[in-house]
Amino acid sequence: MAKRDYYDVLGLKRGAGDADIKSAFRRLAKEHHPDRNPGDASAEQKFKEINEAYEVLKDEQKRAAYDQFGHAAFEGGRGPGGFGPDFSSSMSDIFDDLFGEFMGGRRGGRQRSGRERGADLRYNMEITLNEAFVGKQAQIRVPTSVTCETCSGSGARAGSRPTTCQTCGGAGKVRASQGFFTIERTCPACQGRGETIDDPCPGCHGQGRVTKERTLAVSIPSGVEDGTRIRLAGEGEAGQRGGPTGDLYIFLSIKPHEFFQRDGADIFCRVPISMTTAALGGNVDVPTVEGSRVRMPVPSGTETGKQFRLKGKGMPVLRSKVHGDMYIQVEVETPKSLSRRQRELLEEFERESNKETNPASSGFFARVKEFFDPGKGG
Repeated sequence: MAKRDYYDVLGLKRGAGDADIKSAFRRLAKEHHPDRNPGDASAEQKFKEINEAYEVLKDEQKRAAYDQFGHAAFEGGRGPGGFGPDFSSSMSDIFDDLFGEFMGGRRGGRQRSGRERGADLRYNMEITLNEAFVGKQAQIRVPTSVTCETCSGSGARAGSRPTTCQTCGGAGKVRASQGFFTIERTCPACQGRGETIDDPCPGCHGQGRVTKERTLAVSIPSGVEDGTRIRLAGEGEAGQRGGPTGDLYIFLSIKPHEFFQRDGADIFCRVPISMTTAALGGNVDVPTVEGSRVRMPVPSGTETGKQFRLKGKGMPVLRSKVHGDMYIQVEVETPKSLSRRQRELLEEFERESNKETNPASSGFFARVKEFFDPGKGG
């Protein structure tokens, strides 16, 4: 079967520029790559055809020959479709052209420095609700990896330095051809660092860092909530071979409070009041999260579950001057351990009570009686 014109394969016109050729190749190679079309023989054949066309048109000399003689320019020898001894090399170039942007750029243009960023660390800290209200200055001790002072993080003994890995040439990866594809893997000699150390530092054994406990100052702002994360940049583990330091993240948890429950910036508190205060009205001194007491008026006839709002007595909003509110829910306490006189007074009170004194209970039982009265059809 006659070969298709290479320009037609890439969807180009003769005279197309290098940028147009590369762009068309990248688009079509991604579309027909066997990994994206598993089991599709036609896609694999199309991928080979695209590669063959690109191998010719991207090369100035090959392209000039093709423009003058067509496919005949490569007949009688190792043509671009013959996949001769340097096919693996050409496929490596194609791999870089196609996937280089996802792998950090072309390998031939730079070498790895061997430096690796240090790991981020997590520290869990528990604080009280009052500390969350006012803020806190804390000191924490963190065991972590720090840069080795003996070798300044290089990992090599003083007077020496790391050398470029001879196996991968400093790339940190090696390639091997397996049939149609070129496989890239981490260099086994340098473990991907691109450098090797012939004379390691005795202090860190070539790692460029040592384990040490550090004391750090932490500023906790007022208004933090449970689960708040504080980032201390550059306070994580030191990087390997002089690489940048990671970060330290402090995760805050707030201890449950004996009296208060928190919902965002609002505070909730359940306060018991006496039966007489609920019936006659009065004032109740209630605690606040800031540690003071506030006198709260209770109107006569207050029932259990009644909620009162104390504006601005809640938690501060993080990095703001605004405060939430405090909500007091009262619970009417039933008297217990009555003396004889107290019992007599309550019995007298009960005899003097009527529907107006206890409207809820009187109304309820009146409706129950009406519901179950056979004469009403219940």
